[in-house]
Amino acid sequence: MIILGIESSCDETAAALVEDGKNILSCVVASQIDTHDKYGGVVPELASRMHIEAIAPVVSEAIEKSGVGMDDIQGVAATRGPGLIGALLVGFSFAKSFAWARKLPLAGVNHLEAHIYTLFLSEKYPPFPFISLVVSGGHTNIYYVTSPDHFELLGQTRDDAAGEAFDKVSKMLSLGYPGGPVIETLAKSKDPDAIKFPRTFLEKGSFDFSFSGLKSSVARYVHDHKISEMDDKAQVAASFQEAVIDVISKKLIDAAIFKKCKDIAVTGGVAANQSLTEKLRTRAQKIGLNVFVPPKELCGDNGAMIAARGFRMIQQKNVCDLCHDVFSRARID
Repeated sequence: MIILGIESSCDETAAALVEDGKNILSCVVASQIDTHDKYGGVVPELASRMHIEAIAPVVSEAIEKSGVGMDDIQGVAATRGPGLIGALLVGFSFAKSFAWARKLPLAGVNHLEAHIYTLFLSEKYPPFPFISLVVSGGHTNIYYVTSPDHFELLGQTRDDAAGEAFDKVSKMLSLGYPGGPVIETLAKSKDPDAIKFPRTFLEKGSFDFSFSGLKSSVARYVHDHKISEMDDKAQVAASFQEAVIDVISKKLIDAAIFKKCKDIAVTGGVAANQSLTEKLRTRAQKIGLNVFVPPKELCGDNGAMIAARGFRMIQQKNVCDLCHDVFSRARID
């Protein structure tokens, strides 16, 4: 079964065709980074307008690159939430129209579940059960995944997501948007332990996250030390990143021990941060745990992950009709 997957939850318009939930035939992503960079973050109204401009060309390109015809598409999947409402409406409405016109089943996919499904698009993926972190600009959640359809929420951020913290610290340092890649690049040249930023682990036994205190500590340090030179910015970036990595690593490893799991997965945009995944692997391997990360090109938002999750939903007859709507917030459990 060939599924057309459409993603438009934030600032990337994406479409892909995936066969049988595994074989990626095409994957096209139109980024809005250049537009939002000048504002230091995503502007929802601009994101929605740019999705409207990009959605038809992106879907057309995905179909053309796949090497299959329109009549070969047997189902449609689109992100239903969570995300920016205006942005979600563009992709989901397009998918509704496409599916209705061609009399195809439509799956309304949970964006967080889809990120976990990027693991199954990889050559090596963890056996069930496993611990999975979904970490991006909008989410930092830990799940205990026991089957393709069961995701038990163990912990989530109580304030800023990790990716959001990267973006805000990058803005403090005038480094641009998105913050993750530039902070990771600068951090490589400095001692990560030079500045002792706080690590917030919350109450004992909690798998929740909180990055607002770290963000405030960085803001005070930048203000008090009048950080303006690039060399000093690099040092702040390195120590900030290390604080985030320490918290994420400890929470994930503790969750794996708590659930008696041998396998940990990291998905979402921040999973592209090699410093995070390498240090997590090093620490996990010391106690016999395995770490799985999808290919870098699948860490960010993409249509392939939507199609993969949608394939499973359509198989189970878990489909939408024209009366279904998008949602901005949701937990999967």
